[in-house]
Amino acid sequence: MDRVSSSMKQVSNPLPKVLSRRAGGGGPDAERESFERAQTVSINKAINAQEVAVKEKHARTCILGTHHEKGAQTFWSVVNRLPLSGNAVLCWKFCHVFHKLLRDGHSNVLKDSVRYKNELSDMSRMWGHLSEGYGQLCSIYLKLLRTKMEFHTKNPRFPGNLQMSDRQLDEAGENDVNNFFQLTVEMFDYLECELNLFQTVFSSLDMSRSVSVTATGQCRLAPLIQVILDCSHLYDYTVKLLFKLHSCLPADTLQGHRDRFLEQFRKLKDLFYRSSNLQYFKRLIQIPQLPENPPNFLRASALSEHISPVVVIPAEASSPDSEPITDLVEMDTASQSLFDNKFDDIFGSSFSSDPFNFNSQNGMNKDDKDRLIEQLYGEIAALKEELENFKAESARGAVQLRGRASELEAELAEQRHLKQQAQDESEFLRTELEELKKQREDTEKAQRSLTEIERRAQANEQRYSKLKEKYSELVQNHADLLRKNAEVTKQVTVARQAQGDMEREKKELEDSFQRVSEQAQRKSQEQAEVLDTLKRELAASRQELQVLQGTLESSTQVGVEQSTRIAGLEQEKVSLSRAAERHGEEVAALRVELQQLRDTLSHEQESRKMELEVLQTQLREKESKEQVLQQRLAEEQLALLQGTAREAERMVQDALSRLEDPTHIGCTSSADCLLSRTLAASECVERLRDAHSKYLSNRSAVGSLLPCLALFAHLVSDTLLQGSATSHVAPMEPADRLLEMCKQCGSEALSYLRALQDPGTVEGADCSPVMTCLGRISAIGEELRPRGLDVKQEELGDLVDKEMAATAAAIETASARIEEMLSKARAGDTGVKLEVNERILGSCTGLMQAIHVLVLASKDLQREIVEGGRVSQGQGCRQGAGRAWGSGCLTAGGHRALAGDVLL
Repeated sequence: MDRVSSSMKQVSNPLPKVLSRRAGGGGPDAERESFERAQTVSINKAINAQEVAVKEKHARTCILGTHHEKGAQTFWSVVNRLPLSGNAVLCWKFCHVFHKLLRDGHSNVLKDSVRYKNELSDMSRMWGHLSEGYGQLCSIYLKLLRTKMEFHTKNPRFPGNLQMSDRQLDEAGENDVNNFFQLTVEMFDYLECELNLFQTVFSSLDMSRSVSVTATGQCRLAPLIQVILDCSHLYDYTVKLLFKLHSCLPADTLQGHRDRFLEQFRKLKDLFYRSSNLQYFKRLIQIPQLPENPPNFLRASALSEHISPVVVIPAEASSPDSEPITDLVEMDTASQSLFDNKFDDIFGSSFSSDPFNFNSQNGMNKDDKDRLIEQLYGEIAALKEELENFKAESARGAVQLRGRASELEAELAEQRHLKQQAQDESEFLRTELEELKKQREDTEKAQRSLTEIERRAQANEQRYSKLKEKYSELVQNHADLLRKNAEVTKQVTVARQAQGDMEREKKELEDSFQRVSEQAQRKSQEQAEVLDTLKRELAASRQELQVLQGTLESSTQVGVEQSTRIAGLEQEKVSLSRAAERHGEEVAALRVELQQLRDTLSHEQESRKMELEVLQTQLREKESKEQVLQQRLAEEQLALLQGTAREAERMVQDALSRLEDPTHIGCTSSADCLLSRTLAASECVERLRDAHSKYLSNRSAVGSLLPCLALFAHLVSDTLLQGSATSHVAPMEPADRLLEMCKQCGSEALSYLRALQDPGTVEGADCSPVMTCLGRISAIGEELRPRGLDVKQEELGDLVDKEMAATAAAIETASARIEEMLSKARAGDTGVKLEVNERILGSCTGLMQAIHVLVLASKDLQREIVEGGRVSQGQGCRQGAGRAWGSGCLTAGGHRALAGDVLL
């Protein structure tokens, strides 16, 4: 009973005993050895040849082991002993475990793994030759792991799981736009490898069946969980970096980045959607869905609309405590059961079969106490078992509840995020609606103002024309008035002169009248005195009185005449005064009219000046609009040039890719055709150079450059294809030189076309290297032309003999090689392999004999042709010799090539 109770106590609490066993005794060396053994066992269990998914507990043990030893020495020491190059499933599961270690293992895993980078590359190339099964999958996965190692080596700030905050991402780029540009390119390459693996795995599965519930399907799908985690972070970081780059660089510079992002966005969205529908991923991971449309990087405010994709892993799928505790309980239970078995082996299996049970031996029945004890032990065991079941169920329920709580929290966070996003979107839409309303009102106001301005402009134009006519009329009237003013001034001057003369005459008349009056007064006084004298002398003389009376009468008559004359002068003075007043009024009226004309003229000049300023403002606006249109035209012309150069680049690139196409090997051509194409391409390059110079001097002359670019791409592509086809029928050395020169010509043409696409290098673009390459291709084509017409008749036989001798030597060398290979095959091979090799080598020997006979027949035929050619005269002789020499050379060259192929 003591043994039973102690064993029950041990079973009731097994975990402290196991932990105490693992923690105690043996020292650090023993602990390290036990740890290495446990790691080795876990690694071997995780990486095996069974086509099932890697168990999470084994992968977790490997990850914890890297943190325990602070590196991956044990992992690589075990992996190096595995036959990864001989078993594709083993290599696939190694890639899966190694990917987990790079993501979640210790940071020194990368340092310990860099030294094996070349071995991974070699293994990737090796598995790339196997197109079935896991071959291509292993090759692409190894490339992805190498890319991941290179990325983290170049960017040590990024952790293995790629989880970073926005501040850490800015620090990784050191706030330098060049670093952000290069980092974005590296992320594109990294994400491209991830998507290639994603697509290759899906293409290797039969998606019409439920492959995700089979063991083989889960083996292929399991590594995609790590790929989904990496892709979500890489997509988020590329979006943020592209927004940052668009805030610092022009949009044209980042066109390549945007195109590459859009392509990867479509692939990633499709793969996420396809993965979310698989049953295998639904219980292990919650895959986010990308937005319907890609972000608009040209609008900076679109960054606030970006939602970082969040991958949620349920707690029940990755509980760190469930499986290790179960493992420890199972290990302790196993150890306890082993202890019980040893105890039963020594003392018996139970009390009923115990040889020391004296009650059983003596045939005595158990008393009530023993039955009660057994019953109580049974009840205790049942209660403990029920308690354990209840604990297990409660633990599972707790795990499920935690997982459900995590799901609900994730859904709540997502709902909150969606709510916040909806609020932001509604606010943004409200703001945009207000902006659109304002823009609409502004547009309507602008349209009304534009209509008013146009109406005013028309009215101003009409008014301007009327004012112009009025101004012309005013100028004419002003000129007439000036002429009239001059005449009036002249008349006034004449009138003033006449008035002055008249005043002078009047003054003279007044002076004369005054003199006459004074003289009359004096005469009257004298007459009175004379009269007095006469009166006093009346008596003296009557004769003198009569004389004096006659003199008086004559003087009176003169006074009357003078009075009449003075009255006429006074009337003339009054008429002149009236005429002078009329002239003064006319001059005053003319002065008032002149002042009015001057005021009107100044007012018209001011209004005309204001209208002129308005017209000048409109002219400046038109000039600015014209400059904007010219700038837009220049941009469109540049875009047209870039598009044409891009299409030309694709055409040349297509020609270069066809050089490596196996289906093009059967195409042949002649050297004359190649020379004609090369000559046409050279002439096109000359025209292209002139058009490029004209375009550089005048950017609006792009119309002459575009047809030259299209013709240039066509002729260069045709030359490359003709050169490749000509190399297929040429001897080996000229063919290699011709093919290499064609590739170099294509590369120079691509460089020139790419330089035309960049506004910064369009001025420095030079097509001289293309011209040089075309010249070299033409020189090689001249070498490949038949030389029969240039060879003298006496040299023809020597050349044919030399060719035939070289062909015979090649045939003898090939025969010797075949004999040597036959002897080696007989010495080293047996059975069916020896028979097959003998048949092959026998066929080669027969072929060489047939070639030898063909050479002899060709030699005889050549001799007859040469002898026949010697008989002919003139031009016919030369032509026959040329054809004979050409056919002989071609025959000999063909025989040598055939002999070389047999040797190979």
